[in-house]
Amino acid sequence: MKDVRQLVDPKSTRLMDRLKLHIRAHNLAYTTEKSYVHWVLRYIRYHNKRHPNTMAEQEIEDFLSYLACQRRCSKGTQRVALNALIYLYREFLQISVSNLNYKLASKPRKLPTVFSSSEAAKVLEQLKGKYALAASLIYGSGLRISEVVSLRIKDIDFEMNQIVVRSGKGDKDRVTLLPEACVSQLRRQIAIVHALHEEDLANGHGCVFIPYRQSIDQLSSRNEFAWQFLFPSNAIVIDTPNKVSGRHHIDVSVMRKKINQAIKTAPIYKPASTHTFRHSFASQCILNGMDIRTLQELMGHASVSTTQIYLQVSEQRGKSVVSPIDRISR
Repeated sequence: MKDVRQLVDPKSTRLMDRLKLHIRAHNLAYTTEKSYVHWVLRYIRYHNKRHPNTMAEQEIEDFLSYLACQRRCSKGTQRVALNALIYLYREFLQISVSNLNYKLASKPRKLPTVFSSSEAAKVLEQLKGKYALAASLIYGSGLRISEVVSLRIKDIDFEMNQIVVRSGKGDKDRVTLLPEACVSQLRRQIAIVHALHEEDLANGHGCVFIPYRQSIDQLSSRNEFAWQFLFPSNAIVIDTPNKVSGRHHIDVSVMRKKINQAIKTAPIYKPASTHTFRHSFASQCILNGMDIRTLQELMGHASVSTTQIYLQVSEQRGKSVVSPIDRISR
């Protein structure tokens, strides 16, 4: 249950515990919490475990410049680290920081790798059961792998032909496509989960984790089938605070390993990964005439500038340019 917030003692005086509690009080996403905690810890360790109260602009500049010059990080990575430190000082410690002067990361942003339709089909042929369905949803709906494994039964809307993504990146909900090609697979998977849930209930299990922000009424219904994960774990886990047991979703690393292995077996020689299916969804949508704003909403991008990179990929794929050597008759 790596995507479930760990309990923190509200009376703790430890810096990182107080930071976590502050982040949660401001309703930031758990992914944001983990990211901020990670970068704050790296910042503190870089400066030989000095307390942030004893440091200021110079130490922040040194760390950000180190990431750019020694670690050769990307602009995006440096920006995330900056955001974490700004939150640490301005929001948490209430210390003003301004006029930062540091070496900007210069690692260029690369165009994403995408599959052709035939390459995607080759990879999908290597997968079976729930793994084939998960990869199909990434490719057919543009989901992130973390969003796929977090899907619940209630998020699949067959009547409206849509999938509801709950608390995606940025902790935002959105709606995306439910591919017709996945409907029969989804119904089979839901039937499998239903049978497993009935068995769990008979054995005194069947409760599932529900986000802490949900209402008390929903928490009391956590053993209902609608709340079960579409891709449940093989293991029963115990929710210690509530003293109930049930199944969380399959671990992201397990799903990613299966799909990445299928890419190697296909074989695909591009620098591809599970996320390439999501890139391919976006590229295909652009090639098929979808407008950039609609694609932005389906992908769950906060900024349209993030989505626009697929215009470059699609423009290259869509050009019917013939090489001069191919015009030579042989």
